[in-house]
Amino acid sequence: QLQLVESGGGLVQPGGSLRLSCAASTFMAYYAIGWFRHAPGKEREGVSCISGSDNKTYYADSLKGRFTISRDNTKNTVYLQMNSLKPEDTAVYSCASGDCPYYRNYPTLFGSWGQGTQVTVSS
Repeated sequence: QLQLVESGGGLVQPGGSLRLSCAASTFMAYYAIGWFRHAPGKEREGVSCISGSDNKTYYADSLKGRFTISRDNTKNTVYLQMNSLKPEDTAVYSCASGDCPYYRNYPTLFGSWGQGTQVTVSS
């Protein structure tokens, strides 16, 4: 069974960068992996997704140009590079496996959720 573990979160100043990692417990090349974030008082939001078959990438419109998703199947890891971070990016970031076309509107269709990693953007 696929298990996912996130890492790489932390405290960063506005304008800074972080790279989050989502490590899988098994060979993950054929799994589509999505990144989600959940800020206090807000609904969980789909951030980005990368398919398993052709590595097609998906981004929330508001994040295009700042966030980049990628994967290294030799390390069974999916990354989320976050640049030009803003205070409103503060949230717990989690990864999960599912079907990318549904990541924005149907995150409940995703499974194997990791425990999440906290990202705090503050001066």
